[in-house]
Amino acid sequence: FYFLILTVAIKKRSRVPGVMITQYVENIPAGKSTPDFSQKPISVTVQEGKKAVFKAVVTGEPAPTVTWGRNRSKLAELGNYQTRYDEKTHEHILEIPDVKSDHADTFKCFATNEYGKAICTALLNVSEVGFKKNGLIGMNLSYNIFTSLTTSASSVIPRKKQLPKKKNGEIDPKLWELLLSAPRKDYEKICIDYGVYDFRWMLKRLKQLKKEREDEQAKVVERLDNVKQIEVKPNGKAEFELDMTLKDPNSTINLYKDGMMVLYGTDETSKHCLKQKGTKYVFTINDPQPEDAGFYQVDVEEVNVLATDFQVPEVEFIAQLKDVKAFEGEDAIFQCVLSTPLNRITWSTTDTSLENGDKYEITVSEDKLIHTLKVKDCAMADSRVYYAIAGIASSSATLTVEGVQFVSGLSDTVANTGEKAELSCKLSSETTEGRWYKDGKLLSSEDGVRIIKDGACHKLIIDCCTKDDAAAYRFEAEGRKSEAKLTVQDPPKIDNDALGKFSEPVIVRAGENAEWKLPFSGGAPMSVQWYKDDEDLLPGLNVKIETSDTGSQLRLSKCQRKDMGEIKIKLKNEFGTIEATSKLIVLDKPTPPQGPVKILESAITSVEFKWKPPKDDGGSPITNYIVERQQVGRNKWSNKAEIPADNTSYKDSEVDPGRRYCYRIKAKNAEGVSDHLETEDIQAGVLRYPGPPSAPKVVSAFKDCINLAWSPPCDDGGSKIIGYNLEKHKKGTNYWSLVNQGGPITGKVQEYYAVKDVIEGAAYEFRVAAINLSGAGEPSIPCDTVFARDPMIKPKFKDRNMKSFVVVRSGNTVRLNINFEASPLPEIIWLKDGLPVPKHVTITNSDVGSQFLIPTAERSDTGIYTIIVKNIAGQETFNVEIRVTDDPKPPGPVELEQNVSGTVTLSWTPSPDEKRDDRLHYMVEKRDSFKRTWRTVADNLFNNKCTVINILPGREYSFRVFAKNDIGLSAPSESPVWGTKKDRGLPVSVHTRPKVLDFQSAPSFLVPLKRRMAPQGYECYMSCAIKGDPAPRVTWYRDNISLNTNTNYYITNVCGVCSLLILRVGPKDNGEYKIVIQNPLGTAESSMMLNVRGTV
Repeated sequence: FYFLILTVAIKKRSRVPGVMITQYVENIPAGKSTPDFSQKPISVTVQEGKKAVFKAVVTGEPAPTVTWGRNRSKLAELGNYQTRYDEKTHEHILEIPDVKSDHADTFKCFATNEYGKAICTALLNVSEVGFKKNGLIGMNLSYNIFTSLTTSASSVIPRKKQLPKKKNGEIDPKLWELLLSAPRKDYEKICIDYGVYDFRWMLKRLKQLKKEREDEQAKVVERLDNVKQIEVKPNGKAEFELDMTLKDPNSTINLYKDGMMVLYGTDETSKHCLKQKGTKYVFTINDPQPEDAGFYQVDVEEVNVLATDFQVPEVEFIAQLKDVKAFEGEDAIFQCVLSTPLNRITWSTTDTSLENGDKYEITVSEDKLIHTLKVKDCAMADSRVYYAIAGIASSSATLTVEGVQFVSGLSDTVANTGEKAELSCKLSSETTEGRWYKDGKLLSSEDGVRIIKDGACHKLIIDCCTKDDAAAYRFEAEGRKSEAKLTVQDPPKIDNDALGKFSEPVIVRAGENAEWKLPFSGGAPMSVQWYKDDEDLLPGLNVKIETSDTGSQLRLSKCQRKDMGEIKIKLKNEFGTIEATSKLIVLDKPTPPQGPVKILESAITSVEFKWKPPKDDGGSPITNYIVERQQVGRNKWSNKAEIPADNTSYKDSEVDPGRRYCYRIKAKNAEGVSDHLETEDIQAGVLRYPGPPSAPKVVSAFKDCINLAWSPPCDDGGSKIIGYNLEKHKKGTNYWSLVNQGGPITGKVQEYYAVKDVIEGAAYEFRVAAINLSGAGEPSIPCDTVFARDPMIKPKFKDRNMKSFVVVRSGNTVRLNINFEASPLPEIIWLKDGLPVPKHVTITNSDVGSQFLIPTAERSDTGIYTIIVKNIAGQETFNVEIRVTDDPKPPGPVELEQNVSGTVTLSWTPSPDEKRDDRLHYMVEKRDSFKRTWRTVADNLFNNKCTVINILPGREYSFRVFAKNDIGLSAPSESPVWGTKKDRGLPVSVHTRPKVLDFQSAPSFLVPLKRRMAPQGYECYMSCAIKGDPAPRVTWYRDNISLNTNTNYYITNVCGVCSLLILRVGPKDNGEYKIVIQNPLGTAESSMMLNVRGTV
């Protein structure tokens, strides 16, 4: 026998970043584990001659063996070094007492047991430069020293561990680092710089990361606050700072740029400088240049305490800041224009950076080119130089604040007696007090005036002016003054109550007098003039006017309708003019109705005519019209009717054919009856009947209704058609009967008229006669014979997608619904294999369909079922094959045989179901020791033997055979393991004992869902990768509602890659999307948030 030994090397991920684990065995026994690091060694930077110490804490069962190594050479070359284990702290320690410059290297720590190995690395940086609390070692460091250190092979400037690169659709790792160091008030502007406009969803994770960072910082720092991001100052230096209290005053402080350590000094001549004053640390970059841009980090030992991003955009000031002058209390505005759009720039004074708030307002134009600073409510202390800094470019201007000035002085004012007067002015300062004077005399509130100060506005108010208030007024404040003159006038005035009473219309009857009175006041002399329809009214026979200093009166005698119109009085003096208007309404009887009279109808039984309303209704609405009639040749007038005012026509139905009549119409209102309007002679008509209509046309016929239509007659007989008579004649009878027993047929008979009084199957003829005012005319010719029955429709099945093959599991219900249309009602027949269906089959028929039902199906119910639907118009048939079966039973044992090299022949005992299921067949799958996945090698096999080719030497093969029918697959029958090995180039078959390999695993995510932001109106595609054996069942959710049956989403699962596609996203698609995968071994889920932003 030959045995195959497999070597397993499975890579695993540690919970501790930077640790790599290799697992030696496929399955680890319960209670055992591979090695791992709970605390890995950290990189250190030490001075030459000092001691370097690395510490590590490992886990694993059984306890791992820990060894140390280095990258460039063997550990033994260090000479004097020690490794030990501290049982109290469980730490494995490597100590190098006397560090040399050539010791700078990457050191490795290995933890090994029988199940695997864990490895991690740490850097040893050897440098003569490092900042301690007691100063800079080596004193004055210059860049010559820096150059020699970086080029020397014996001294290494270390690199900090690089941040992960930004991936598409994810947040830049630099942004997280910046937010961890920044105060909350700076989150928004930092996120905007990185293109993130909604950071609320980040706060939860940021809080967690910040807690972890603070826990790390607590190991080396007692207090850390007032962290300020890097800014270019007006003096041209770039600075960032923080307040920090170290736990160990001797802790090393390192500065990194883009992961590379930056060497710094303490004097101002160094390119990079660190100054400490108490607990405040200020890092300075002198003379910053574009190459100084980068991501800066400050570490205490190996713990990060500050991160800042120094960006130097290529930008210039197209328009520089300009000097501004402003008065106290005013706002001052500085504005500049950039050559390149920037989200924000730095505004500052000589010693302070400015931020948006109550004192300063910072705005940016929509195109990001124009930046504006507003200094609110300027005070004298705001006079200084202001700077705008963009990248390393800057622009400055001076603000000059001047003392109190009159923003607006007093203005000459005119007021009327009895009204309010107001004098006002505005100063440049809101805090300045002032005084008011009248003709040089100081005023106070005791002088009957109101003095009001509202911020910078000062007001003097006189509530009720008199002639004594006319004077020169002056306002003085801090040596400045403004004067104005108040003039008091007395124009004509009318009391509001008197004016309201005067404005009401004066209504009189014809022949009566009309009178108006109006009191007034105002300075003399006063001019009074009355008008009617804008024409002067002068005293005369019917006009009387009386006027005094306090009022005027107008009287019009014997008024007539022609005197109606607008009455107006105008009052005028040297100070102004005022008018008041009224209206005169004279009521009288109406004028006669207007002609000519229009004759609407002159028939044998009636006469109808129409007139127009009176031209003048006499000032009162027309209530009705009075109609009188006289037969021509007689002298007597008779009263015929009183008609409501809204009807200006009359129909006289009491006339004799051929006689002539004359009519008079009078209008009536509340004041009386008008004169009459008389018509010409009107002659009544003579008898004349309409002609016959067209023969009725049959529109449609049913068993209980026949619909007919016809056209009006060509000759209406001289009067309008008022209806029709419809007659029917039943075949077999000798009389015509009237259909419309309730009266003439009216309406649009051209459409159709329904005759419902018919007998199913009977034959009918129809004719129609027109009716006018003279009576019914001759009937039309009869229509063609029509039968009262439904239209003939050949049976037809309505469902286009009827199933012709149905598979049912034994014991389940079979239900078929067949819908059809047919007329008359058809006969329905069901057959099985050409014979009537068994008694246990239930058939339910209706007018529109038939239902086939087998409550509990058995295998004997398998067959071809036929439905036949037929009537006198024809027949239609449909066949459906029903197959009743069950899950197939597995085939018998599988035997393997090799007849030809490189092939294996499988044979197996047939499944017990093969004899009773003619559609049962077999499927063969193969798995080898190289790929370890099952692959179908043969399907649709209707025999019990299969030869598999491409059997490679040196591999083990497993085979399994399934029975398969219309329901699905049986359980598999597995073969023994088949193996071959190479023997001098010839494959030799090796039979091994069957080995049970269990590859089952719980569901898990290889690639989880990731957060998405999609523009509105575009498609959105989200996906993840999963694994699990058996293959997991996948369910998608949105806000905990399943999407698997929602046709608005396109869901696929191909080879473990699960995806969901939304063709056009909108606001309704916002929310949490979750995918849940499960199999018998467990459940896993992954979720993400979809944010839809903007519009297309």
